[in-house]
Amino acid sequence: MPAPDDAMRDEAPIAWRDALLAARERVAAGDDPGPGLSLRPLVHEAWRRALSHAVDPERSLPGITTGDAEFREYRAQHELTGALPVIRRLLADDAEENGLLVAVGDARGRLLWVEGDRLLRRRAEDMRFVEGADWSEERIGTSAPGTSLALDRAVQIRGAEHFHSIVHPWSCTAAPVHDPVSGAILGVIDITGDDQAVAPHTLALVSATVAAVESELRILRLQTDVQATIRRSRMRRALPDRALHVLGGEAPRLGGLRLSLRHAEILLLLAWQPDGLSAERLAGLLYETDASSVTLRAELVRLRRVLEGAGLPVPASRPYRLAEPLETDAREVLDLLDRGAHLRALERCTGPVLPESTAPGVVRIRAEVASRLREAMLADAAVEHLARYADTDAARDDLEVQRACLRLLPSRSPKRARVVARIEAIERELG
Repeated sequence: MPAPDDAMRDEAPIAWRDALLAARERVAAGDDPGPGLSLRPLVHEAWRRALSHAVDPERSLPGITTGDAEFREYRAQHELTGALPVIRRLLADDAEENGLLVAVGDARGRLLWVEGDRLLRRRAEDMRFVEGADWSEERIGTSAPGTSLALDRAVQIRGAEHFHSIVHPWSCTAAPVHDPVSGAILGVIDITGDDQAVAPHTLALVSATVAAVESELRILRLQTDVQATIRRSRMRRALPDRALHVLGGEAPRLGGLRLSLRHAEILLLLAWQPDGLSAERLAGLLYETDASSVTLRAELVRLRRVLEGAGLPVPASRPYRLAEPLETDAREVLDLLDRGAHLRALERCTGPVLPESTAPGVVRIRAEVASRLREAMLADAAVEHLARYADTDAARDDLEVQRACLRLLPSRSPKRARVVARIEAIERELG
């Protein structure tokens, strides 16, 4: 975690505070801070941002807009909840003994937890430094939590460097926490109190805690991935024994029964049209060239023998239709997309529908599934899901998908270089 690039002032506290107050008035009037004070550029720029957000340095207060039940639910679902034991072990437990507060905020600057010295917590309530309060720069101006999020780096703010006068008795050190995979900002960790809250060792402690939290999140993410893999495996096992599996490069199967490509094509086409198909219509969807009804009937006779031998229902005729509904993994992908379960749909879609098939009806189904998945990823998917989709064979050479992924990925994401390389390769190929 980078350290602040500006050393904080070590002048007499009262004279330094008075000089800062005068400088803030000049900045508020649109002037330079004035001579006789080496105002840190970090603070000067943060003050100017506060003015652009119309923060009143005497009257503005953090908003607390979330109801108790809604806030508790939001906080319980936040990703930093899983790393809270690490934060408490490294910071909060000692903060109470040392007369400090430890706060954890989300990516927008809303405080999720405030822990530490009890007397100090009651004092902090006067400036609404409490759980659920908005401490972004847009709401309260310069502060370590808000400015750290605005700059995406570690920040220390001492006393009168805060834009709002109500915060002048306080000092704070904060650093942002990033998603270990995407690099996106998840939130911020802050230490608030007296001048020991901005001591050099405090910055090192907060930065070390952030590193530990990001490591913990990476471990939790791996554990979640493992659990998701187990759930997917169980889900696949939980699918009806008679589900038709046609996605990806593996041999198609009906439950545990391996199928020839032609038999899988027939069952998929009938599953896609549960009301049934005439012999002419089924032949047109099945064969690339004109085929006689005799050819189709012969294929259906062979399919019935296979199904009867496995103790499975056989298709009826006039029109050709399935004796009972048949679930398919291809239809499951579309159902998941309809429910907005983009990640599950992406995980379920292990490849194209019967990739070796040239049957016209199957080609259309394959295109429908691929198109629906692509449209959903581009329109609604979270950036991490879009990035995962961009890595698939279906999207790796898709210029629009790669550009959308690059546009949404955070500037710190390690995935950006790979996406840029793909875009350049696609553009070279396109001339």
